[in-house]
Amino acid sequence: MANPYAGEVALVVDGQRRVARLTLGALAELEATLETGGLIDLAERFEAGRFSTRDVLALVVAGLRGGGWPGTAGDLMTADIAGGPVEAARVAAQLLARAFAVPDRP
Repeated sequence: MANPYAGEVALVVDGQRRVARLTLGALAELEATLETGGLIDLAERFEAGRFSTRDVLALVVAGLRGGGWPGTAGDLMTADIAGGPVEAARVAAQLLARAFAVPDRP
């Protein structure tokens, strides 16, 4: 199970449940792949609903890699994601939110 207190989000890729999280290294890799702006610009695009599929792909790849997945964006482009693009966008938004927010304690 994904641990939201550790910034983790679950995603099923090619029938296998994966845990994604934006570690510092994953965030640095994500920022390096963004074509415009930085992480603040990316967060603003998500908040305004102006994100692109490229944004979603970059976030999901970075999150999966932060969770230990050895794949690349090319691998994910041909993968079957349970829930399709809508689930991928939801996971991307959660990853971004959890990377910069402290969850409430139970």
